[in-house]
Amino acid sequence: MLLSYPFVIRCKFIVFMSEFNITFWGFFSYYRFNMSVRLRVMLQEEIRKLLLPLGIPQTVGELKTILQETFEIKQDFTIQFQDQDFDGQFFTLLETKDIKDKDTIKVVLIEPVITLTFEDSLTAKGVHQSVDSSFVESSEDSFSTASTIILSSPESASSLRSESWPAQFEIPTFSFDTELILQAANEAYSKDGTLLNNPAVKSNILDKLADSIFVYTAYPSQAQREQVAEALVAKHPCLRDPVSSNGLYSWHNSLKYKLGNYRAKVRHLGLPELNVNSRKKKWTEDSSSPCRSLKKAKKSEVNYLPPHPQGETDATLEKERVDLLYECKKRDNNKVINEKIAKTFSLRRSDVILNKPPVIDFKARWPALFEFSQIEEEFRRITLKPLQSTFLGKLDQYTPKLLSLYRRKGGAVGKKLETLDMLNEACISS
Repeated sequence: MLLSYPFVIRCKFIVFMSEFNITFWGFFSYYRFNMSVRLRVMLQEEIRKLLLPLGIPQTVGELKTILQETFEIKQDFTIQFQDQDFDGQFFTLLETKDIKDKDTIKVVLIEPVITLTFEDSLTAKGVHQSVDSSFVESSEDSFSTASTIILSSPESASSLRSESWPAQFEIPTFSFDTELILQAANEAYSKDGTLLNNPAVKSNILDKLADSIFVYTAYPSQAQREQVAEALVAKHPCLRDPVSSNGLYSWHNSLKYKLGNYRAKVRHLGLPELNVNSRKKKWTEDSSSPCRSLKKAKKSEVNYLPPHPQGETDATLEKERVDLLYECKKRDNNKVINEKIAKTFSLRRSDVILNKPPVIDFKARWPALFEFSQIEEEFRRITLKPLQSTFLGKLDQYTPKLLSLYRRKGGAVGKKLETLDMLNEACISS
């Protein structure tokens, strides 16, 4: 009997995972994937069908993530299921074992709570002083403490970044007078190729670009700065650099220094990802040797070293961490644990980046984190990406190269792959 093509692909995956001492069923026990599952989803005024090829996820958090990605739900929500013990009335879903194939679930959106908060605001003069040629020292006079009323929801008041660097950087709208000047200059450029040379306009552009870049990262890479410069010149060709061949060099260089000035000024706001690099001449506190490199986010790390939530300090969050140790000992306490894990994220990142503890010590301090669902949520907090689907997607991408590598190794693994290749070819030919 010829085996099906999906079965052959699964067998190849078994061989790959065995190299890492991970058994087939041990890796996939996270899902009940022996059969695909279909769920009836009530989403506001719509009734939708959800297909789960790998079966029902083990946790409600995973199911929630799938619903968010499938139906593009931006707002926070809870999941309810029909309990047949109470004639099909809806109850909040706490464990995925309560649902099965062809069951009905309801997505209940949670309306954001609007609150009034007072925050210190930056004066335009303090933040947007433009010096392109060199870094300048910031002063206490750069900021004012004018109280402004800010309408904010829990999402906007969060200390975490909510967006990763975009594939296409969108150039923001500049001040009214700058936009008028650029419009006229672009028309002149289209007629006779005249380039705009206006220092005041350049200053306003750099200020606005620095604001936009800081939404995503405090330390943009060279490639990211080049991407911004390219998007700027593409939208406003009158701003091309007359010296360089691609018209980008002066803008890339100006952005580099502007962002350095910007970091020097906003560092007084107490942003940890900036303060960690603010020691004079990069000397460490406990060593006579200078720091060898900046502490900054690596690729895909969106929330590298976030500030504490509003009203929280190291002491209050440390108390939350100690409370979390006791909460871990209680049964069926996932909701409280999840809340405390999320609340202490900034303290945990500070611990990892500044103290660099051994794994055994870190596990002793944060035992609740060492669960698959918690690790996946931590990964999402840092990168804004789902861990498992990202891993499996990359695994699919690199599997052909890995299999080719194992074939060249020979031995028992090579022989197994030869057998699987023969089965695969037989299935395809049939």
